[in-house]
Amino acid sequence: NFESKSSYAIRLQTKDSGGLTFEKAFNLQVSNLNETPTNISVSSSTFNENIDGSSAVASLSSSDPDAGDSLTYSLVSGSGDDDNSAFTIEEDQLKIIQSPDFESKSSYAIRLQTKDSGGQTFEKAFNLKISDLNETPTNISVSASTFNENIDASSVVASLSSSDPDAGDSLTYALVSGSGDDDNSAFTIEGDQLKIIQSPDFESKSSYAIRLQT
Repeated sequence: NFESKSSYAIRLQTKDSGGLTFEKAFNLQVSNLNETPTNISVSSSTFNENIDGSSAVASLSSSDPDAGDSLTYSLVSGSGDDDNSAFTIEEDQLKIIQSPDFESKSSYAIRLQTKDSGGQTFEKAFNLKISDLNETPTNISVSASTFNENIDASSVVASLSSSDPDAGDSLTYALVSGSGDDDNSAFTIEGDQLKIIQSPDFESKSSYAIRLQT
């Protein structure tokens, strides 16, 4: 193996039928041949959702018996190449084209090839996982924006719900200060139920302005 030992030193003797001898030392050189790369590695097999498009998600490296050989990388067709089109490669950087969203796609399957300076190649499939990040709720809804006068005090006037990118996330509600909070003090919240504290009377007050937080 040239990479572990590139030459050998030996000493030979020749002897004739009369017992006379001659000795000489030799140095034998091993010719270095281009050998095929043996592996491809990614610096990380997970990355966060919501990173910018064109972000580098991993650095690529190879194992090659030829120390110092020049290696290039590409996405190639074959088993495990389902999501090759979602990535590009620049030198040894694997980049995702569009910002990833865990809720719509939680993993990517790609197939990579490394090629050395002599044209020898090695291919390997990878499964890259997306890390789910907690994302901000995007909306609050009330089941009804009208209710009758003269209902009992502490009656439920609406159920509250939220839009949140994180499916199944646990959500709570509160009345908070800010624009539109004029009548917050007229209500309470229990769980996802908005309740009016006093029985409403249309003739004295026909609408309420509140500000909710989820």
